[in-house]
Amino acid sequence: MSEKVIEALKKIRPLLQRDGGDVEFVDMVDGIVKVRLKGACAGCPGATMTLKMGIERLLKEQIPEVKGVQSV
Repeated sequence: MSEKVIEALKKIRPLLQRDGGDVEFVDMVDGIVKVRLKGACAGCPGATMTLKMGIERLLKEQIPEVKGVQSV
């Protein structure tokens, strides 16, 4: 399952990197994907929006087992 998440994150990473940020897969526990926002995303006021409306939405669409995304 982790491999699927990592592959899906590869699709969104270029968008984050273009704005000086990045996302790193940390773990997946009981359907909750744990990620670490890096670079400009780490302290950005819009990080929650990026996490929920971008990363979480993408992962839920592509991997039905994903229940949510959490920043660690």
